[in-house]
Amino acid sequence: MEQNKEMTASEMLSLIAENMNNSRRAILQNSAKHFVLWGALLTVFSLGIYLLWHKTGNPGWNFLWFAMSLVGYGLVFLMDRKAAPVPKSEIGNLLGYIWATFGVFSMCLSLIAIFAVPMHITLVIIIILGLAESISGVVLKNWPIIIAGAILGIGGAVVAVILKSEAQLLLFTLGGVLLVVTGLIVKLQYK
Repeated sequence: MEQNKEMTASEMLSLIAENMNNSRRAILQNSAKHFVLWGALLTVFSLGIYLLWHKTGNPGWNFLWFAMSLVGYGLVFLMDRKAAPVPKSEIGNLLGYIWATFGVFSMCLSLIAIFAVPMHITLVIIIILGLAESISGVVLKNWPIIIAGAILGIGGAVVAVILKSEAQLLLFTLGGVLLVVTGLIVKLQYK
């Protein structure tokens, strides 16, 4: 206790910065597996929905996106239950809020597009997916995540405008691959 009173402001700031960096590192290590999981799910579901829609001509296969969410959250629950706990921090909470907001926006916009106002939903979701990934990279101070999100959001938006059929779903396949690659890069960075 006596020693804490003698710490200078500079030492305290250094200790706080070190704790934040340790927290960021632990979150990044844990995030890698989540990027890989959601990227793999996005790849498999988007490719599956594309093939089913393309083969049958029925866009109703898009309802499988809702199943992807259920499968994904179930797998995340199982993965996190068996994993070592990640220290709770504002950074971790912020990342959770970013991705929860993305999920809520995606679901709500999809339902609005289905039942109320037809819109170019692929364009909208690919932009907010890229934005969520880039913002996560900014919060984590990780350039590969920022760049992958920008490529996905901006590049995906351009391609979504060019493609006019179910082939747009292949953007999400590419996005899934990009998420997997991002997760693998992060995993290698923080071994």
